Amino acid sequence: MTVTDSHVVLLATGGTISSRSSQAGGAVASDTGEQVFKALGSRVSHPVRVLDVFQKGSYLLTFDDMLRICATIQEVLKDPSVLGVVVTHGTDTMEETAYLADLTHTDERPVVFTGSQRAADSDAPDGPDNLARAIAVAGSKDGRGKGVMVHFAGTIFPAAGVRKSQTLRLDAFANPDFGVLGQVSAQGEVAMDGSGGRLEALPLPQPGGGSPRVDLVAAYPGADSTLMHAALEAGAEGIVLQGTGSGNANASLCAEVAAAVASGAVVVTSTRVDAGPVVPIYGAGGGGEDLRVAGAISSGHLRPSQSLILLSLLLRINPDRDRITEIFAQRGRPPEPSA
Repeated sequence: MTVTDSHVVLLATGGTISSRSSQAGGAVASDTGEQVFKALGSRVSHPVRVLDVFQKGSYLLTFDDMLRICATIQEVLKDPSVLGVVVTHGTDTMEETAYLADLTHTDERPVVFTGSQRAADSDAPDGPDNLARAIAVAGSKDGRGKGVMVHFAGTIFPAAGVRKSQTLRLDAFANPDFGVLGQVSAQGEVAMDGSGGRLEALPLPQPGGGSPRVDLVAAYPGADSTLMHAALEAGAEGIVLQGTGSGNANASLCAEVAAAVASGAVVVTSTRVDAGPVVPIYGAGGGGEDLRVAGAISSGHLRPSQSLILLSLLLRINPDRDRITEIFAQRGRPPEPSA
């Protein structure tokens, strides 16, 4: 393949798809991108150029690591002969990195994240099949204009709203609020049935610029303000509150939210519930309406993992509080169904 040939770029970052058993015990991301790619054999629908970003389990990634992946995506898309990009990534935090990539994606060409649930040296690895189908999506015309996607076990999801829903099962991902974009067959036939409406991309900060601290604090029966207060004492500029139900907490947490907002921190309320929006309904000193009055911003349909990514990005690019509230309202809303 010459550099002028149309091709898909495979960015390898590690994850289970590159993992093998280690002498120390436990699987370790060790295969290079070329090794991951060669496991496909002849199941390649488009020419592929392979680049290694790093080899890590995604549970080890930092926000700077995720920025590095996003910056590499943008760099390879400067080449007009690139049809699209596939990122192999661990499943633990794929929903975070894919969402950050989607927030900052400025190109019509598809970017597809995939990985595996079984290690490369397992008896029946699922990585090669997932990768072969992801390459088909990344190289397809139907994938254009859909933003960043996650492909797993034949299903194509938009990055927004996607989450890992199974620890071990091969169909590991779900997206109950933002839906499904399409399917890809074992033969590489891509069928898109979702609109994949796009919002204007946000700026991508450079890695190494220094991340504002953003912490995740959970509400639960009997929770007090200790952990949220500790986060603020540690210098958190943003906090995602994982509420219960439609986004509720209690009086102690609500008072700490008010103090946090008064000190200049940004607090976003999400929920531990699998689907549905965060809405301010309840009072009684700690419900969602009280949190709104205390200054918390609703995450809409975004769950804690992606709320944290969006807030971390926004605090890096530094819009004012009203703009942060507006962006969460836009990004936390699923697209309208097509007529």
